[in-house]
Order: sequence, then structure tokens, then C-alpha cells
Amino acid sequence: MVEPYSLSLAEMIARIRQKKLSPLTLMESVLKRIDSVDPLIQAWVTVDRKGILKEARIRRDEISRGQTRGLLHGIPIGVKDIFYTAGMKTTAGSKVMEDFVPSYDSAAVQRLKKAGAIVLGKTATTEFAHADPAPTRNPWNQEHTPGGSSSGSAAAVATCMCPAALGSQTGGSVLRPAAYCGVVGLKPTYGRVSRYGVFPFSWTLDHVGFFTRSVADAAILLGVLAGYDPQDPSSSKEPVPNYIQLGRPGRKRLCIGLVRAFYGEKSERQVWSHTEKIMAKLEKAGARIAEVEMPPSFAAAQDAHRTIMRVEGAAFHEKLFEQHQEKYRPKLRELVQIGMLIPGVDYLRAQTIKRLFRREMEPVMQKYDCLLTPSTSSPAPGGLASTGNPWFQVPWSLSGLPTIHLPSGLSEEGLPLGIQLIGGTFEEGKLLAIARWCEKVLQFSLFPQVG
Repeated sequence: MVEPYSLSLAEMIARIRQKKLSPLTLMESVLKRIDSVDPLIQAWVTVDRKGILKEARIRRDEISRGQTRGLLHGIPIGVKDIFYTAGMKTTAGSKVMEDFVPSYDSAAVQRLKKAGAIVLGKTATTEFAHADPAPTRNPWNQEHTPGGSSSGSAAAVATCMCPAALGSQTGGSVLRPAAYCGVVGLKPTYGRVSRYGVFPFSWTLDHVGFFTRSVADAAILLGVLAGYDPQDPSSSKEPVPNYIQLGRPGRKRLCIGLVRAFYGEKSERQVWSHTEKIMAKLEKAGARIAEVEMPPSFAAAQDAHRTIMRVEGAAFHEKLFEQHQEKYRPKLRELVQIGMLIPGVDYLRAQTIKRLFRREMEPVMQKYDCLLTPSTSSPAPGGLASTGNPWFQVPWSLSGLPTIHLPSGLSEEGLPLGIQLIGGTFEEGKLLAIARWCEKVLQFSLFPQVG
């Protein structure tokens, strides 16, 4: 018998709508799973057992009367601990905020609740979504990092403690943990999802993203979260299509651009070899693979991103740092101190490079249905002092282009490997359709055996 906690997001939705699964039964199953697995994985900071069981009973009674609040009625969702949640602690993984309880919900949480979802709890994050690790363990091997900064969200989804969870990405904080934990991770276009009520790290780089166990589930969640929000000045008024009805992935013969520059030389041998095998499978299935010539500004992307992140991170933390410097962990403390020393002219130059890179990527993206790279340069590194390197995601965080990670195999050590697909600005619908096609071709559906 299939346990309710192991169902996909789409399956949970369908069974609740058909009255084959009670929201209360689902919540009890999920809590039992958390009790079994989380002592080992440590993905959760807060789980509001009393509150969520109360909400599940309300959703159960509503569905029994034929009432639903929305698409996610009764669905438990994890939320990274940098998203404001009214009445629930939001600590940002830091001693600085260890007692902070917001009085309102972030925009993303508001949309989840409006759709009928139940916030299961808060998932572990690196300190203020930077580099000082959370206690979370990689579910495939507990001696390896799960990635960061959305460590808990990725690990919770990978171990079926929730069907989906919110994360955020400034450098590589959605795609990298998705890759290390072997789940689907989606970072939409910059401005596609509101960041209102989310602790900022870098205002011009931060993206709201999320984790699921399939592309179809990612399409469902994006449909709930996407759209203009007047509370967020960077939020886009671009119309939101129906992502759930995934259309054709592209032109008659799918054209995928392989980015060899930087990625080929920085990948470990087994990672690039795996990527080549994936490309061969996609070609055999009918796609055309062509090598991409990246624009000149690509070479400066890493440095520009680092400068912007440091300066904007220091700007946000300036007053908190003055008051609570002793509570800051080493890596965030170093970033703030360095960011305060970077000259304004260097910051403006980095912003100029960012704008140039975004502009130069537009004609590149018009030539292909999507771009493809390995998601990470290596499988999840051993040890828990680091969350791994975000450099394979940095160009797409800087450009603001939508990016999705797909699990595609296992390394020689039995750790997840995967590919990331990059789409055109606000072309998430097309990107999801391509990702779904790739998912069907690759047929990778392994999950870690925990608990």
C-alpha cells in the first residue's frame, strides 16, 4: 500500500479532490514520516504540529461539504526559514533572529494559503541564506552536504517529508541543493514570483524558487506563485500562462544549446561524461544539440555577481551587524566586512556588466529552445563545513533567466547527478514543457532510502 506521504503533489491534489484522501490523513502520514526521518536529516527548524493538525481538520471538513479553497486544498508545503510566516518563527538560520515572529505572511506564503495549502513548517537555511551551513544532512549520504542555502527544503522534498517546499536563489541556492539531493528545482525569471516578506540577501539578484519531485508538480506550484505583486517593486506585470497545461516543448525538432565554455573545463570528469551521455539520449530521442557561443560578458559574470552580492548583502546587514556582530557566523561576517569596503565605482561597474550580460543573452536565447549544462561541477562534496560551489548557477542568477534542474543519474559514489536547462525570459511554460519531455526521455526516478 502506498503511504500518503510518498504521493506526488499532483497525486495528492487529485485524491483529495476525489475524496479518496482526507487532508487530515495526509497530514498525519506526513508528520509520521517527519518523526521517522528528520532526526537523521535535520531538515526542519519548526514544525507546528498542533496548528497544522487543526488546519487539516478544517480542510477535511470543508472538502466533505464540497468546499475547496483552491488548487492546493489540504496540501502540506515546506517553507524556507527566510520567508515571513505570521505567528510562526522566522529565524533566517541565525542567532540574530532566533526569537523573531512575524506579524504577517510573505507574498509567496499568502498565495500558498489562498490556494488552500497548509504551511507544514520552516525548513533549515544557511545563515541569512549565505554560506554558513545549516545542520541538514544529505539524504543520499549523511556525510555529504545537501547544498545551500535552501538545504532543508531540498532534503525534505527528497525524503518525502513534504511534496514541495519553497526556497530562494541569489547565487545557486535552489538549483545546487536540488542537484545534490536529487529533486527537481525551479528558479523562475527574476520578477516572476514576488519576494515581498522574504529576508533579502541581494535585492537585484534574489529569486524565489522551489523544489518538487517532478516537472508536473513544479508547473502546479509555479501557477500558484507566479504573478504581479504591487508590494514588490521588482515584480513583473508579464501575464501568467497556464503552466499546468504543458504545451509543445519548442519548434518541430527541439534545438538544445550546449554550453561548453566554462562548464566543460570546470566539471569533474564523471560529471561531463554523464552530461555527454544525457545529450546522446536526448539526440536519440529527436533533439538537435548544438554548441553555444556565449557572449563576451559571460566571462565577467562570476566577478560581477560576487561584487553585487557582497555590496548589497553588506547594505542590508549594516545596522544589524553594528548591533549584533558577535552573533554573526564567520562566512556571513566576512561577506559583510568585505562588502563594506568595495568602492561604489566597482559596484556600478558590476551592475553595468549584469545589464550587458542580460542584453547579450537575448539573441543567444532566440537561437535555441533552451540551453543545457551540468547542474554542478561535482556530486555533493563530502563534509558539512561547506555547501558546495554555486558557480554553475551564477550566470543564470545574474541574467535572471529561468532555470530548472532535472535529476538524471547517479555518480560513481551513488550520489545524484543532473542537468540544468535554461530558458528565455518569462518563458517558463516552454521551459517546463521541454523539461517534461527530457524527464520522460531520461526516466530517472530514484530517491534516497532513508527511514
